[in-house]
Amino acid sequence: MVNLSKLLNISGSLWANKDPCSWKGVGCSSGNSAVTGLSLDKFDLSNSNFLPEICKIETLQSLDLSNNRLSSIPDEFINGCGRIDGLKVLNFSKNGLVGPLPTFNGFVGLESLDLSFNFLTGNVSLQLDGLLSLKIFNLSFNQFNGPIPVNLGKSLLLEELQLSMNEFQGTVPQEIANYQNLKLIDLSSNKLEGPIPTRIGNLSKLRFLLLSVNRLNGEIPANISSIPNLYRFAANQNEFGGTIPSGITRYLSFLDLSYNNLRGSIPTDFLSGLNLQLVDLSYNLLEGSIPAKISASLFRLRLGSNRLNGSIPSSFGTLEKLTYLELDNNSFTNGIPPELGSCRSLALLNLAQNDLTGHVPALLGNLSNLQVLKLQLNKLGGDIPTEITQLQLLSILNISWNSLTGSIPSSISNLQSLAHLNLQGNKLQGPVPATVNSMNSLLELQLGQNQLSGTIPMMPAKLQISLNLSTNLFQGDIPKTLSPLKDLEVLDLSNNDFSGKIPDFLTQMASLTQLMLSNNRLSGVIPEFKKYVSVDVSGNAGLENKTAANTPQPSSKKRKSVAVPVVLAVVAAVVAVGIVSIIVMSFSRRFLKVNDQQSQSEEDLPPPQVIQGNLLTTNGIYRSNIDFTKAMEVAADPLNIELKTRFSTYYKATMPSGASYFVKKLNWSDKIFQFGSHDKFGQELEVLGKLSNSNVMTPLAYVLTMDSAYLFYEYAEKGTLFDVLHGKLGDAMDWASRYSIAVGVAQGLTFLHGCTSGPILLLDLSSRNILLKSLKEPLVGDIELHKVIDPTKSTGSLSTVAGSVGYIPPEYAYTMRVTMAGNVYSFGVVLLELLTGKPAVSEGIELAKWVLNKSTQQDRWDHILDFNISRTSPAVRGQMLAVLKIALSCVSVSTEGRPKMKSVLRMILNAR
Repeated sequence: MVNLSKLLNISGSLWANKDPCSWKGVGCSSGNSAVTGLSLDKFDLSNSNFLPEICKIETLQSLDLSNNRLSSIPDEFINGCGRIDGLKVLNFSKNGLVGPLPTFNGFVGLESLDLSFNFLTGNVSLQLDGLLSLKIFNLSFNQFNGPIPVNLGKSLLLEELQLSMNEFQGTVPQEIANYQNLKLIDLSSNKLEGPIPTRIGNLSKLRFLLLSVNRLNGEIPANISSIPNLYRFAANQNEFGGTIPSGITRYLSFLDLSYNNLRGSIPTDFLSGLNLQLVDLSYNLLEGSIPAKISASLFRLRLGSNRLNGSIPSSFGTLEKLTYLELDNNSFTNGIPPELGSCRSLALLNLAQNDLTGHVPALLGNLSNLQVLKLQLNKLGGDIPTEITQLQLLSILNISWNSLTGSIPSSISNLQSLAHLNLQGNKLQGPVPATVNSMNSLLELQLGQNQLSGTIPMMPAKLQISLNLSTNLFQGDIPKTLSPLKDLEVLDLSNNDFSGKIPDFLTQMASLTQLMLSNNRLSGVIPEFKKYVSVDVSGNAGLENKTAANTPQPSSKKRKSVAVPVVLAVVAAVVAVGIVSIIVMSFSRRFLKVNDQQSQSEEDLPPPQVIQGNLLTTNGIYRSNIDFTKAMEVAADPLNIELKTRFSTYYKATMPSGASYFVKKLNWSDKIFQFGSHDKFGQELEVLGKLSNSNVMTPLAYVLTMDSAYLFYEYAEKGTLFDVLHGKLGDAMDWASRYSIAVGVAQGLTFLHGCTSGPILLLDLSSRNILLKSLKEPLVGDIELHKVIDPTKSTGSLSTVAGSVGYIPPEYAYTMRVTMAGNVYSFGVVLLELLTGKPAVSEGIELAKWVLNKSTQQDRWDHILDFNISRTSPAVRGQMLAVLKIALSCVSVSTEGRPKMKSVLRMILNAR
């Protein structure tokens, strides 16, 4: 038997046993007489020199080298392993392979070849022509271009062809139909044009046909309906026109034709296929009514953003498996059929933005599994049915912009899972129920533009995203019942009849970033708010705009004097690593203790007790400039706060050398942070500190205290993208600056998603945590949060960690999982901000939804763009329209319809 340990030069416990068949990753024949399989995935291999040696194992049948860092396949490997007739499986996926596709001479027995998730380039033509037995071929997630290859083994035995996420051009070749054994064709996310070849209808064994995110056009071939084994057909995000052929769903289970230009009506037999489970026709130009005959197997139906009309069929009530029903942004009329209350599996019901009338059916209260109910922007009237308040799993309830009357039922507090409640823009009267205080999961409460009055009760202490009580009939002083809202970011009390002074407690709301008090009868001196809080007090004639002098607090000097020796001791402890370890152990119990109640104000807190600090960067300039003592002095004073994000507070620290840095404080006391993770957090920071990308904020150093962590970053002179784009510098952001920022953020995200140790996901990607070194140099921030936050330990809704409102992907409503596709959606919203100049949420309407609605008429896309920018030249307008198309693909409601960040970056670069 071949000496594997010598060939691979691998040692250690996994390979110490003399019997190779007992080693990890080694497979042997019966009786252990020969090595037949070798799996070296995730071995962190980077040097390809050993590969030819593997080919000396003449009995090898399977070789898996995936999830390593190999950059090339030596010619000696191709020549050597090509002579092993029994080699059937070869897997080089998820490495760093570069250059063109090798020519595979020999390999007569090779059945499966996987080169996906690499950086291979060039055309694919005759490199595989000699493979006689090839059945499975995967080149997905590379950078191949040119035409789709048709020379894929002389024996035409191919069963699976996966070429997605490349740059293949031209048409889908008719010759693909020569491979009669094909079961899977995946050509999604390329640059293919033209129609679908009609000969594909002859592939009787085909189960998966995936053509999403290309430039394909023409009509959907009718003979697709004749493929008896076709299970899934996805052709979303293309340019298909014409009508939907009758019978196409005869055998299908999953069909996605969203984001095309399909016209006409939906065929009467379209929803009746016996196997049909998922149908997505959203964002087309379809007209007419929904067919009444619907398959009992249907699990999800998405027909949003079309031109459909008529009544919603009552036959939906017979569908026991229906879990997601989305009919939003159409022209449906009449009432919501009460029969929908019989769909006991429904988790999401979205009927928003139609012309529905009548009352909200009380029978919807039977939907015990419902998590999301969206009925906004209709013409619904009557009271809010109390039966709705029995839905224990409901997380999102939006009935805004209707004509609801009556009062808000006190039983609303039964909705203990509710995170987002939006009832604004109705005719509701009476008080806000006092029972709302017990809604412990509530993060957002929108009650603006009603006729509410009376006393404002205590609100849930965890209310975080927004409290909107604007344009109602509230009177008197601004109530102190609002003072406990320490986590609230946006408070809107505008357009009421409040009087008296602006209370000082509003200045103590630590997380507040926007305060709207306009058009009331307030009087007196405007108190001084922290500089990062946007305050609107217009329309209050009695207010005096006088800024109190900044007098130093008596305790400030004392506080700093205490902090200095503590920090000096820390610096000494950092040098003596052993002493630090002892200190960490001695404080471990107190270090893990959570203090939920802070009775003292931020200004009166004692100085942080530091237990560990460390430099992460190898840059000599940074290492000599960073002064822990000075940094902690700065961070001890709230007057030095530069900006705040959902999870962090940024201080500007100017070091004795004159260099400036951000010192970012993370709040350990929040229960969403992983208990017992402090030691691990230091280790994770060591890894993050080694990352190198000019568009990512990587930590330079850190200090751990008893209840917080302080991270050191390069200072970003211009602040956040949000402040620059939507603040006083917005006019300075020409297209060149906006485009450079789009490219830079895309480069940063692509880098983070492609890290070899695993993708780094962003929990809260928004324009508020993209910082700018200059008007063309962005930095993606908050990259460490994915290692800190544990959603399973969140005290409130998981939406707490799903991002900022306006950037949260729609699927989070029912998956509650942070994903790469979710990051792409959030990036798409940032792109839309750059293109439109509008914030992610404006007047209660999310930018992504506004743009998607406007984009249904492509000839009016100009109206979406920021006119001050697009009018500067035809070239700029053309580039903006090209980027708009990319942004629309990013904010696709379908996660599968969104491109990966590597593809997004490539498309943005090609847009100029």
